[in-house]
Amino acid sequence: MKPVFADRVQNIKQSDIRRFSAICAAVNGVNLSQGVCDQPAPDEVKAAAKLAIDDDHAIYTNLRGIIELRRAIADKMRRYNKIECDPETEVAVNVGSAGSFACAALSTLNPGDECIVFSPFYSYHVNLLQLIGAKCRYVDLQPPNWSYDASQLKAAFNDRTRMILINTPGNPSGKVFLEEELKEIAKLANEHNVWIVTDEIYEYITYDLPHISIGSFPEAQERTLTVTGASKTFAVTGWRVGYCVGPSTLIDRIAVVNDLFYICAPAPLQHGITAGLNLPDAYYEKMCNDYRAKRGLLVDTLLDIGFSPYVPEGSYYLLAGFEKGRWSDATAATEAILQDVGVATVPGSAFYRNPDDGKHQLRFCYAKQMKDLEDACSRLRKLGVRQAAKT
Repeated sequence: MKPVFADRVQNIKQSDIRRFSAICAAVNGVNLSQGVCDQPAPDEVKAAAKLAIDDDHAIYTNLRGIIELRRAIADKMRRYNKIECDPETEVAVNVGSAGSFACAALSTLNPGDECIVFSPFYSYHVNLLQLIGAKCRYVDLQPPNWSYDASQLKAAFNDRTRMILINTPGNPSGKVFLEEELKEIAKLANEHNVWIVTDEIYEYITYDLPHISIGSFPEAQERTLTVTGASKTFAVTGWRVGYCVGPSTLIDRIAVVNDLFYICAPAPLQHGITAGLNLPDAYYEKMCNDYRAKRGLLVDTLLDIGFSPYVPEGSYYLLAGFEKGRWSDATAATEAILQDVGVATVPGSAFYRNPDDGKHQLRFCYAKQMKDLEDACSRLRKLGVRQAAKT
């Protein structure tokens, strides 16, 4: 007899993001698939982490994170997110924002409980919810501005709803939720006694719309968990330092779950992120302007080769449509582009509750050094405006 796997892992598989990234590395291509953010981290962040290593900050930290980092987080949340939080009781440092979300989901959802998710979605969110036995109830975001139907959102709430998940700025769409949209979500969450979990990892990367944290609304404070982290802001995706801010009763539970799964985020790297949170506003302004220029380069390239890009309002991803018949579907397009010109993308179908909604879309990531993005765009231009359909 063969050993039996747990039911929860019977159907899990590597994400398309990871799969095409691996293939891209094997062929020495340019990876516009995964948001690895392979750019230099700020010198101040690296120096503080190196100093912490030299000073032997190598033991377990408090299960909530080092107090210096939690205080820096509380200061940042007050200044930027307009959220007041107690660093002793309302902040938890986790192993990346993904770790924050995992701990939050395990702390609030039982098997069979429902979470409202906007589609297109970040696939790691949905996969984690499915892994723990929660059910996703979807609300569709409609291009080109990724708005949703208020009646569909209202109808998504029922007596099994325990959480609504927001991602703003969003991956893969780049949507930045508007104040009126967030006010409506807060109103419905109050009416149905539902937790609000908001993933704001791209909070500093917005272009023409302001970033607004739903947790700053007085009517939402007692039920909102704000999840974010250092990965995207400081280009340290492999450091795995994220954090969440919310009511002390929920943070208490998240901290214990974090301790059971991870013990703590890497101790010396927490010191590095503490230094990052003290960087001047000019750092964030430059970062955003750099991404604006990269967005423009990629959008222009895609237009020139016959794609229809949905220009993002935030984050460093965009979805772009291609003409039906150019390739048979998004997976075929991804495979062909990687084979023909050595650029990795992700099939749009990986991000929708109904894969056919993204059948003729690809997701591109432009969190690259400019020279690498220019290389990718030069390669993409070799595709020309049209290409024969492939199966």
